[in-house]
Amino acid sequence: MEVIIKRIMWSLRRLNLRIPHHALVLEVGSGGNPYPRANVLLDAYEETRERHWDALVHDRQTVLSFGENLPFKDKAFDYVIAAHVLEHTPYPEKFLAELQRVARAGYIETPDAFMERINPYRDHRLEVTVRDDGLVIRKKPAWIYDADLVELYEDRAKSIITRETIPWHADDFHMRYFWQDTIKYTIINPEVDAAWVPPFSLPDLSVQKMGKKAIFRLLMLNIIRRMFSQNSRNAKLDIVPLMRCPKCYLSDLKRASEYDIFCRVCGVKYKIDRNIYHVY
Repeated sequence: MEVIIKRIMWSLRRLNLRIPHHALVLEVGSGGNPYPRANVLLDAYEETRERHWDALVHDRQTVLSFGENLPFKDKAFDYVIAAHVLEHTPYPEKFLAELQRVARAGYIETPDAFMERINPYRDHRLEVTVRDDGLVIRKKPAWIYDADLVELYEDRAKSIITRETIPWHADDFHMRYFWQDTIKYTIINPEVDAAWVPPFSLPDLSVQKMGKKAIFRLLMLNIIRRMFSQNSRNAKLDIVPLMRCPKCYLSDLKRASEYDIFCRVCGVKYKIDRNIYHVY
C-alpha cells in the first residue's frame, strides 16, 4: 500500500508544489509538458533532441531564451520552476544565479546523480543530488561518466530497473529541491569543462509516431493543464514590463507592434510569433 501511495503522490507532484494562488510563476525549461501552475513559460528551443523532439507547448505567454541569461528583471517572479533542465547546462553557477535573480523561491527537479551515473543521457552535463539541504553538483567530462559501470548495468539490470523498479519508486531515482531566497549548492569539480558536444543522433521516428496510448496520454495532459492552469489570469498577462534586454541587461523593453518588441537603450529588436517571444 505504501508503494502505491508513493506512486500516486509522484504522479500528482506537478499539481502539488504548494505555490500561493497570487504568486506569479515562471517555468524555465517548460518544453512539451509545462507545469499547470506556471504563468509564463521559457525554453531554449522550439525543436530539440534534448526533449526527444516533443513539440513546444505555448498555451500561455512563452519566451525563447537561455536559462543562463534570463530576459527578466530582478525578482520579476514570486516563484520559478526548473524541472529536468538544470542537468542540461554546462554552466550551473550561471543558471542557478539567474533563478535566484529573477525569483524569490522555487522548485528544481532532476534525475538523481545515481540514476544519471548508471543510466546517462547524451544531453545531460551534470549529476545532481541533495545532501544537508543543499544541491551537490558534479560536472560530467563526457556524456558517459563511467563506461564500464554503464555496460554492466545495461547488460543485466537496465530492463528490470527501468520497467519494474523506477515506475514504483520514481521519487527515489529523482532529485527534488525546494528553495526560498537562496539556493544552497556545491559544485565538487568546478574545473571540469562540461561544454562538450553531445554525440550526434537522428530523430527516432518510431517515437514520433504516436500510438493510441500516447495520444490518450497527450489528451489527458492537455485536459489537466486546462483544468489546473490560471487560464484567465494568463490570458490577460502582459510580460513585457517584466522583461529586460539580454544584450545590455537594462530594463527598457517596449512593444513595437504585435510582432516585435525592442530595447530603447541598445535598439535590439526581438520578434513575437504565435505568442512566442524570441528573446536571445
